[in-house]
Amino acid sequence: MGCDGGTIPKRHELVKGPKKVEKVDKDAELVALWNYCALSQEILRRPIVACELGRLYNKDAVIEFLLDKSSEKALAKAASHIKNIKHVTELRLSDNPAWEGDKGNTKGDKHDDLQRARFICPVVGLEMNGRHRFCFLRCCGCVFSERALKEIRAEVCHTCGAAFQEDDIIVLNGSKEDVDTLRSRMQERRMRKRVGKKTKKPKAAESVSPPAASEEPAGPSGMNTGKPEASSLDSREKKVGPAPRSTANGSSSGKAGKPPCGATKRSIAHSEESEAYKSLFTTHSSAKRSKEESAHWVTHTSYCF
Repeated sequence: MGCDGGTIPKRHELVKGPKKVEKVDKDAELVALWNYCALSQEILRRPIVACELGRLYNKDAVIEFLLDKSSEKALAKAASHIKNIKHVTELRLSDNPAWEGDKGNTKGDKHDDLQRARFICPVVGLEMNGRHRFCFLRCCGCVFSERALKEIRAEVCHTCGAAFQEDDIIVLNGSKEDVDTLRSRMQERRMRKRVGKKTKKPKAAESVSPPAASEEPAGPSGMNTGKPEASSLDSREKKVGPAPRSTANGSSSGKAGKPPCGATKRSIAHSEESEAYKSLFTTHSSAKRSKEESAHWVTHTSYCF
């Protein structure tokens, strides 16, 4: 029974019982949820976004997760429901004036108060450290404590005045029951969007089809007259006449300056142009000379015989 030296073993040394369940430190869990990104596990820094399940992320971490299209991308359960940037909302947080951060504890000789948080409720003043339930509005992103929404009931946001419904209120870092209700709301919301997109497509097709049908010839009158379109085109060509064709040198086939068939001759003197423009032509009064001003001799070409 005894060991060397006359020692007597005890029961807990001989009989091994079940292992004790390790208890999670609640303070450490709250610090991890409210101060660190759920995707990258880095300290939360602005801009901070939240998903439809109430989890907090750094915006740059979410963008990197969405842009990473490689097959070796780590499967993150915390962000598996985020398909695009519209599935997250940027939060409008109110800073806590009493929070100093790590400024006063550079040497490590000062006690860090875990109850002190970076952000507070702008209405009631409660600190967002996990001891109190907080929520945000999906329509505008403002963050409040749940107590503020219950005590001051309104249909508009207390900060920006945006109208919201009960479906827009999302609890931050809620319990399992809260996450289940938020997940069901999220699925219903996305299903409604899909159904709305499908109903819009047939309406757009119907709005395009009637003009195409109206272009077809209606009535029996067009069928009895043979080819009305061809006859109308021929009549138009006869009235207008053929247009002058241009040669390779850029001159017309007929006489230079000859107006096309069917066009009326119009003198520049009777036009509405300015006098300076009319004086450029020989028909203007300034270009005409009297007999006294004109010469009385004519020069002929001299030939030598």
